[in-house]
Amino acid sequence: MRCIVRMSKENPKIVPKEIKQVDTLEKKEHEIILYNDDVNTFYHVIECLVTICEHTYLQAEQCAYIVHYSGKCSVKTGSLEELIPKCTALLEEGLSAEVV
Repeated sequence: MRCIVRMSKENPKIVPKEIKQVDTLEKKEHEIILYNDDVNTFYHVIECLVTICEHTYLQAEQCAYIVHYSGKCSVKTGSLEELIPKCTALLEEGLSAEVV
């Protein structure tokens, strides 16, 4: 709901304005979660995210740091048909990942 604020000298009045159309997702998207490990280097994780998940280098680097400090990070969203081969490729590279 959006609000329009009309200012006056006495008292501000808030007049709500209804939104007529709301965008919703047609279907639920899934995501690949990448988990931290003590085996893979930052460089290897970044290279895998760039080649497999089609990240930019900066995006892959940021995800690698999030995984390192938080323990996990969502690295890709989409349909199961799109994500399962990508997750399998990450696993084949020695990374810890799952589709949820």
